Amino acid sequence: MAAALRLLAARPRSETQLRQRLLERADSQLVDECIARLREMGYIDDLRYAEGYASYRVRNKSVGRSRVARELARREVSKDVIDEALDSVFEETDEETLIDRAIEKRIRLRGRLKDAGDVKKMISHLMRLGFGYDLIRRRLRAIRDAEDLEVTGDEQ
Repeated sequence: MAAALRLLAARPRSETQLRQRLLERADSQLVDECIARLREMGYIDDLRYAEGYASYRVRNKSVGRSRVARELARREVSKDVIDEALDSVFEETDEETLIDRAIEKRIRLRGRLKDAGDVKKMISHLMRLGFGYDLIRRRLRAIRDAEDLEVTGDEQ
């Protein structure tokens, strides 16, 4: 139990991650009892862990739903828990707002999109961040249309 509490104090962990670390030190029956007790005490809750992780990632870096889902799956959180946590987090924060922030940052760092090569690089970047292709196309088209209006408006 002391080892489990030290591990959880160092950083939050999913139940599976904690179980794997504890199995390195003790037999499975003891680990099962410890996990059950920690769950009763509220120290282990995969949903709370997943929501906290997803919320932190969305707040600190504009990433899309699929990227956060991949990261949580890598942390061995179950698919059902991931879906529930992401529904909760993306209900509060609109994915369109996140992609707009990511696009603005990329343009601020790399400059405006000048040609098809720049657009392709932007699409690849946004897909790596976990945004869906349809959303990316829609947002880039909106930006292009807005820039066309600005250029047309300046010429008059």
